[in-house]
Amino acid sequence: VYIWDMDETIILLKSLLDGTYAGVFNGLKDTRKGVEIGKRWENHILQVCDEYFFYEEIENFNEPFLNALDEYDDGRDLSNYDFNNDGFDDSNKRKLAYRHRSIAQKYAQGLQKVLDQEMIRLWNDLYNLTDSYTDGWLSSGHAFLEQQNVNVLVTSGSLIPSLVKCLLYRLDDVIVYSSWEVGKLQCFSWIKERFPNVRFCVIGDGLEECEAAQIMRWPFIKIDFRPHRFPGLTMRMVHTYIDVIY
Repeated sequence: VYIWDMDETIILLKSLLDGTYAGVFNGLKDTRKGVEIGKRWENHILQVCDEYFFYEEIENFNEPFLNALDEYDDGRDLSNYDFNNDGFDDSNKRKLAYRHRSIAQKYAQGLQKVLDQEMIRLWNDLYNLTDSYTDGWLSSGHAFLEQQNVNVLVTSGSLIPSLVKCLLYRLDDVIVYSSWEVGKLQCFSWIKERFPNVRFCVIGDGLEECEAAQIMRWPFIKIDFRPHRFPGLTMRMVHTYIDVIY
């Protein structure tokens, strides 16, 4: 099981917005172009969150994973359910669970079933522009994930925007945990319970996931713009880390 950090590991956003990605190339990358790309991503993420994933309603109710509210869900058919007029408030766990079930269904379907053709065109153009600007960071990261059987993403961001980021960055079928309130060590423990008797490898750029991996006695591969980055990370390199620990 491969456990990935999200931001600045498998996707790029913050480093585009603040210019740190361009900065490591000593003038070879246009910083303003990177910032503009980052702002366009931000706008896409917020628009999809608000229009399709109930984010304005539920942003104050972050859950660590999509089915965390299953115990409150009575299984009602939601095909004709009126989310706009159901009187949702912060005390109704059942209605919150309905929203999470709807989000889970949209996440499983992918944005091709949700967005109109114009939005899909803009999204694809932005993905290709970003991939070109970052020398294939997105596409090589995507290709790397396709080589693995199980990929789990643990993000310090809140759950719903992180799911939208996964969809927009073409990371389909990735299991997502939010460590926003519980911490990455707790998420790692849940993942170990979910996948017993397998080997794990953590890949990220931050101290928290590094320390959590050490506590779990799992191999940790640090991603930075140099030397371990996309493209550049290879399965041979990953297996070397895994073999040292296991």
